[in-house]
Amino acid sequence: MLALIILLLGIVTKASSIPFDTNNTAEYDYVILGGGTCGLVIAARLSENPNVRIAVIEAGDSVQFNPNVTNTTSYGLSLGTSIDWAYTSLPQQYANNKSVTYHSGKSLGGTSTINGMTYMRAQKAQVDAWELMGNPGWNWESLLPHYKGSEMFEPPTIEQQVLGAGCDLSAHGDSGPVTVSFNPSLLDGDTHSLLNKTWSALRVPWNADTNTGDVRGFNIWPQTLDGKANVREDAARAYYYPIQDRSNLHVYLNSRADRIIWSDTSACDDVKATGVNLVSAIGEAKVIHANREVILSTGSLQTPLLLERSGIGNPSILQQFSIDTMVNLPNVGENLQDQVNTAISASASGNFSGYPTFAASVNVDDLFGPTKDDVAQRILSQLPSYAAEISQASYGAVDPDVQEMLLRTQVDLIFNRSTPVAEILSAFASGPSGSVAVLPFWGLLPFARGSVHMSGKKINDPPAINPNFFMLEWDRQLQVATAKLARKLLTTAPLSSIVRAELAPGTEVPFDASDSVWLAWLKNNYSPNHHPIGTAAMLPKNLGGVVSPELKVYGTSNVRIMDASVIPFQVCGHLTSTLYAMAERAADIIKTAA
Repeated sequence: MLALIILLLGIVTKASSIPFDTNNTAEYDYVILGGGTCGLVIAARLSENPNVRIAVIEAGDSVQFNPNVTNTTSYGLSLGTSIDWAYTSLPQQYANNKSVTYHSGKSLGGTSTINGMTYMRAQKAQVDAWELMGNPGWNWESLLPHYKGSEMFEPPTIEQQVLGAGCDLSAHGDSGPVTVSFNPSLLDGDTHSLLNKTWSALRVPWNADTNTGDVRGFNIWPQTLDGKANVREDAARAYYYPIQDRSNLHVYLNSRADRIIWSDTSACDDVKATGVNLVSAIGEAKVIHANREVILSTGSLQTPLLLERSGIGNPSILQQFSIDTMVNLPNVGENLQDQVNTAISASASGNFSGYPTFAASVNVDDLFGPTKDDVAQRILSQLPSYAAEISQASYGAVDPDVQEMLLRTQVDLIFNRSTPVAEILSAFASGPSGSVAVLPFWGLLPFARGSVHMSGKKINDPPAINPNFFMLEWDRQLQVATAKLARKLLTTAPLSSIVRAELAPGTEVPFDASDSVWLAWLKNNYSPNHHPIGTAAMLPKNLGGVVSPELKVYGTSNVRIMDASVIPFQVCGHLTSTLYAMAERAADIIKTAA
């Protein structure tokens, strides 16, 4: 009986997908490459018009009934499984040549099926900066309706409010596809009160709702989950399954786009895509024609590779793989930005049950106090050398003068607009061996720029991922300062009353340790934060952009990108909420252009 049920579930999850028929050349109006967080939003919105045909190409399968996905209290169950790409980075030359694993969703719904479900929007000033850098129409006020329009917010219950959950209802949507709720199993007891009082003692205020455009402060965050059903709300569950029976929307599962097909095989301005070469999981080939547009939504770590295999990118890189240049766009794959994640831990007294969703977003005043201005002046004096180092790492693709200007924008956000620069989580758990407090933390706005490029010409060749962690002094200084603040939290009353012995870094980093000792420990004990952005940045072309404000790839007439690769700067919230909002706006842009 169990085998029959599993078989039936497998049939149901594939009921709306299209069989891979190599003898059939399919034709659509829009072909969306990637059925993840952004691709499914666009597919759902475009298919509202019954007169257009949409195809979605997804490398993974449906995970609608995968318990590792639907579980709301056990983050990490899917990591390292068949629905995780689990890429390996290049050795990090600034961090002991350590290679790190990059988790990325390989399923219908993309990374929204394996992430931590955190719903935390960007800082208002950050989104406004996109417009100031040459993207008219991309600002907080224009994006807020899409934040709200994508969301169906479930206010905290009385029980959740007692445990610390709060909200500003005016900031949230109540009828969008993505259900956002507080975890039904919030950590019980008085831990929230202890943390709130301790952060207050450190002059970090309580923030009842970080989704208003002001992220700074200590908070309990909501998640992308259906609180009533107690199930993860990923992009497929929110945007696809409710409309999967639309006859004009076809999803090709377990399939990947090898490259874009062009109407003219010679390089020229504004080349036109006519379709894509599709490859199944077992290597079968097929052509999908696109009458209107090809839309890339394969993420920051795959979108550059798809562009490069299609002849869009830096000619010096394309030539290495004998690929003809269709569009000379050297910044494809550059501008990679991700955050460095480390954790401090200690044994604790008490019994803890429930899911901890405590976070504090802190700014430079919180980290550096009265020395903030001195820190700012030192950074400003170093910007030319930072920009030169980034340019050198890109083999000249990045203009140092342009990069210095972009870094100055980040300096302004950090030191003049109080944008949070670090996040510290607080998790408490009990088990057979006792109770523990774990404080993961990361700098939010790194200055380092890395890259993602092809490692080979074949579709299964992995991306060459190089985030350049710890590349620049500011990033190192920020991570050390955040580590010190995390330790200070554990040793400040009243939280210190339940903290016993520090486990990590423990004696490796004495309490009077120098910054160099801290840095040595950090370089040996870090991972990516899995928030990679920027590898096909939405910026003017002369500033290193790959796509226009309309998300169209420069030099093409009908190829757009909508995924995290277009975000020009890191955001201090978590990516998912912003990606949903951006994808909603992208769908409107595409509809208007039709």
